[in-house]
Amino acid sequence: MTVEAETRNIPHFIGGRAVTATASRTSDVFDPNSGQVQARVGLGTASELQQAVDAAQAAQPAWAAVNPQRRARVMFEFKRLVERDMDELAHLLASEHGKVVADAKGDIQRGLDVVEFACGIPHLLKGEYTQGAGPGIDVYSMRQPIGIGAGITPFNFPAMIPLWMSAVAMACGNAFILKPSERDPSVPIRLAELFMEAGLPAGIFQVVQGDKEMVDAILDHPAISAVSFVGSSDIAHYVYRRGVDNGKRVQAMGGAKNHGIVMPDADLDQAVADLCGAAFGSAGERCMALPVVVPVGQETAERLKAKLVPAMEALRVGVSTDAEAHYGPVVTAQHKARIEQWIQTGVDEGAELVVDGRGFSLQGHEDGFFVGPTLFDHVTPDMSAYREEIFGPVLQMVRADSFEDALALPSKHQYGNGVAIFTRNGHAAREFAARVNVGMVGINVPIPVPVAYHSFGGWKRSGFGDHNQHGEEGVRFWTKVKTVTQRWPNASGAASGSSLSDAFMIPTMK
Repeated sequence: MTVEAETRNIPHFIGGRAVTATASRTSDVFDPNSGQVQARVGLGTASELQQAVDAAQAAQPAWAAVNPQRRARVMFEFKRLVERDMDELAHLLASEHGKVVADAKGDIQRGLDVVEFACGIPHLLKGEYTQGAGPGIDVYSMRQPIGIGAGITPFNFPAMIPLWMSAVAMACGNAFILKPSERDPSVPIRLAELFMEAGLPAGIFQVVQGDKEMVDAILDHPAISAVSFVGSSDIAHYVYRRGVDNGKRVQAMGGAKNHGIVMPDADLDQAVADLCGAAFGSAGERCMALPVVVPVGQETAERLKAKLVPAMEALRVGVSTDAEAHYGPVVTAQHKARIEQWIQTGVDEGAELVVDGRGFSLQGHEDGFFVGPTLFDHVTPDMSAYREEIFGPVLQMVRADSFEDALALPSKHQYGNGVAIFTRNGHAAREFAARVNVGMVGINVPIPVPVAYHSFGGWKRSGFGDHNQHGEEGVRFWTKVKTVTQRWPNASGAASGSSLSDAFMIPTMK
């Protein structure tokens, strides 16, 4: 593929400024709408990471000593600046990822929701206090920053996920080093510039570009205390194991295969509208997408399919700047080929291909990475196309004979990220939510991403580690607890009394 002369180079952001990448290895950044290379990003090494660590170590102690109210004010100002530049950021994001601009704005806004949560950090960092835990003894606890944290983030949310991690980490008093995806690395650089404009000290938010070499350098560096990761399950497990083996605190969010259970009493028109948005929005490149629909009963399945097909045919696939498009291209040509191979796998395994999105071409953008909406019926749990994550605009229908059968499908699946049930029956919804073996549940909500003051995290191979993203779970992850037990002498300077009975004893022994 020909690279045009004006191709720009995307830098690192270290020590408060853009740093030109010196690595000999580079990665192309495409415009998914045209298929053309629009930029190159240098793939950094341990040397660039060490520069970032040095800057973080120099800046973090003073940042941690800043009172929480002042750290929160930086978050308030950053939020204002991002809102000011929302259009610019959304178009930049869409140009590298491929999602339509409206979706790109949603990506940024969901990140800002966590920034808003981090503005309340003075309250969130309050410790606990017990007066009179023993004779003259008080006990209190405090939350302190872990020091330097790092985030390794995927291509599908280049604004939201970095902000999920960094906003809480930095508000807690940590320095944060971000390794974004090399597929769409420009927005994180703009976020770093806006953090500086908001008053964040140099060295507190930094961006190091790279691939697996940089990931391993982060996981192995002794000065980095905690690592947050979002990506595929195999890599999440790798990150978790290597990070923990190196003594780090790690949260690693993996893949997903979210199910939507459609009960016979569901509002099918609403369910179809929700399914189309959840399965095909952002070209299905979301870990909270809904790629599996489970109608309960054959009659429900037939009625649902009869409504799904025309709804899918009405979907508009377009370029990122098309305001009327429901979704745009996928991120790379390789990912497009992978999705289409999974479609073929489904056919080979015996599923009924109802709507085939392969070979989709957009006039004037024939080289873009577009995949049309795809629907399979009669998918069964033994099919690899069902077991694995496709991460594209592909919806699979798995028919269930009963509520219990439908409940078992997501509960037994290797992934346990999100699930939804569509019903008018409160008892069925309550029973489903209580019993399903999945981390996040929606009741007539197709994409049950929790609001920022709750936490995000899946079960089974969708999440490794003990803490979820953002919310109070995020505060716990990015801080460590110190507990102080204190006793003060009396006014004369001597301990109260001098007999053996007045000697210090652990309060619970009294």
